[in-house]
Amino acid sequence: MNQYLENSKGAWLAGLLFAAATPVAYAQSSVTIYGVMDVFAEHRSNMVANGDGRWLLNSGGMNTSRLGFRGAEDLGGGLKAVFQLESEVNMDSGQAAGGGAFWGRQANVGLESSSLGRLVAGRSYSTTYDFVLPFDPMGYAPNYSWGTSAGAAGGGATGGARKDGMVTGVSNLLKYRVAFGPVSLGATFGAGEGTGNKVYAAAGAYSGGSLGFVLAWDQVEALPVAAGKDKTRSVHLGASYGVTETVKLFAAIRDYDKSYAVAGAGGSHDKSRTWWVGASFVAIPALTLTAAYYKQDIRSGKTLGGINDPSLLALRAKYALSKRTDLYTAVGYGKADTGPVSVSRDDAAFGTKQTGITAGIQHRF
Repeated sequence: MNQYLENSKGAWLAGLLFAAATPVAYAQSSVTIYGVMDVFAEHRSNMVANGDGRWLLNSGGMNTSRLGFRGAEDLGGGLKAVFQLESEVNMDSGQAAGGGAFWGRQANVGLESSSLGRLVAGRSYSTTYDFVLPFDPMGYAPNYSWGTSAGAAGGGATGGARKDGMVTGVSNLLKYRVAFGPVSLGATFGAGEGTGNKVYAAAGAYSGGSLGFVLAWDQVEALPVAAGKDKTRSVHLGASYGVTETVKLFAAIRDYDKSYAVAGAGGSHDKSRTWWVGASFVAIPALTLTAAYYKQDIRSGKTLGGINDPSLLALRAKYALSKRTDLYTAVGYGKADTGPVSVSRDDAAFGTKQTGITAGIQHRF
């Protein structure tokens, strides 16, 4: 009997040691740390009320500087869990940026299927932003693009209204995207949670061979006032064409309409139409040249009058020192027949003309 117990204990111990030594199959997962570090020097005219220009050393000239984490876990059957956290960084000061939210660019989690698409919840960029981006020759560059919103600025230092723009970052959102061969479809819903704006967006795009097309729509319903809600809508239509392996052409148009529940002296709508054309040329493998022209037609306005036909001409040269590090220089020239105009999509302006000259370095990891 004792011999039997000893043999049983030995077998049990051997089994335990075997189990401990045997690899356990877990779902495969990965986490990637990534970032964009972009610093530039710029001289811009008409930066203050007396018309003087200024030198700036700033962050994010070609792309916004950022630090992010993204990951995925394979759940089997073509399904995986995904997440993304991304924070904007001011490289010139080391401070976090993005309107006070540390993860103000991305903070979402969701599921992705190889056949059914990707659904995320949290904070991210709108479907309009994602789908129209490939059709802006300057790639939404802060220096210099009006792809997300035009630079018809007013009100001096307060910035005023631009009367133009797409929905960019959205909180409290559900975002879905799926692809069927060369065709992609997407939609966004931002709940607003009773204290913010409700957001709706939908888009479709085609990318096959040298041709690309996009159609995108978004709408924002602002918090209700006594007479109802303010509503903002934009519709984008864009196309791109690869003439050769080194030359690509771009064209797009945005129709913008903001309706006010309470009319003012300028009526009950802000309406504008912005269009752009551009081209990129790979002169040599390391050097890419880009040109773009943006034109805004302000058709009516409650909040901002007196600005007519603002436009922006942007030129950029980008030289790749490596796959991760680029040097770049850009020139932007904005003008309006009347009223202040800015080469920037964000900053105020004080004159009918403005010129910006930028030189910067960008590193990606």
